[in-house]
Amino acid sequence: MGLAARHWVALEWGGPQRWRLVDTTAPDPGPGEVTIRVRAAGMNPADRKHVAAPRPGVALPVPIGYEVSGELVAIGPDTRIGSGEARLGDEVIAFRVQGGYATALTVPAEKAFRKPAPLSHAEAANLLLAGTTAAEMLERVHADAGETVLLHGASGAVGVMVLQLAALRGIRVIGTASSAGAERVRRFGGIPMVYGSGLQERVQALGLRVDAALDAVGTDEAVAVSLALVDDRERIVTIAAPRAAAEHGFRSIAGSQPDSAAFRDGFRGELVRLADEGRLTVPLARTWPLGDAVEATRLLAEEHPGGKLALIP
Repeated sequence: MGLAARHWVALEWGGPQRWRLVDTTAPDPGPGEVTIRVRAAGMNPADRKHVAAPRPGVALPVPIGYEVSGELVAIGPDTRIGSGEARLGDEVIAFRVQGGYATALTVPAEKAFRKPAPLSHAEAANLLLAGTTAAEMLERVHADAGETVLLHGASGAVGVMVLQLAALRGIRVIGTASSAGAERVRRFGGIPMVYGSGLQERVQALGLRVDAALDAVGTDEAVAVSLALVDDRERIVTIAAPRAAAEHGFRSIAGSQPDSAAFRDGFRGELVRLADEGRLTVPLARTWPLGDAVEATRLLAEEHPGGKLALIP
């Protein structure tokens, strides 16, 4: 019979004004599947970007949302989740799902992991996409203990995860941000650097060799300063400027790339472990009722909320 649910879908390509909250059914899970009652849906820029225009192999309507936190209400026969054994009522998080802006959904069990106990559902629902992206950025530039990396967009969700993971590994981070975001960079162990005219000279004035650069904003300034300060283009990575990466010969990564997806899937368990040990936090700016997804998405796209956003069914 399945579980009655509601979820947000894009009925047409374009902005969130074209989304609708509709009735649906989370089907009974088969072998290798689980059904999650959603307690919080994480919000990411990709939620909006991926339905802004037609994409090859994707047909309308498109369910919205890639990560959730909730509890198991049904488990398929002979099924284990990504972190091992599971029982009804267990709190879990799930990543790289389809249709997370929902009250319930059925997903492949391998995508579900035990929720880190120190995190609220709203925080946990925002852990994995930003966290695995940050981890891959550090991985692709081969950042090691004792080195210094320049991180563009350090006060954002991915940036804050980079700061935390880098600190755990003994990597120094110079993090660009607005003057308003500088304190957050400092709080998570980075050296804040206000972006804007003269950025390269201000970084050089620190007297530190910049071994690698991570770009989470995609601006012309971020690209130019990275190229100027890092000799080896194999040690520059972007998640926001793929055209510039192709033009100048450095690396662009995205979750849709097979090698990126494989790395991120493989790193989920480590993020859960670190968060469960209290060594990773997720700054949360605000939660919204599930029915206010359109308004919340506009805030995410047009402003700097100062932390992650979550939808609460």
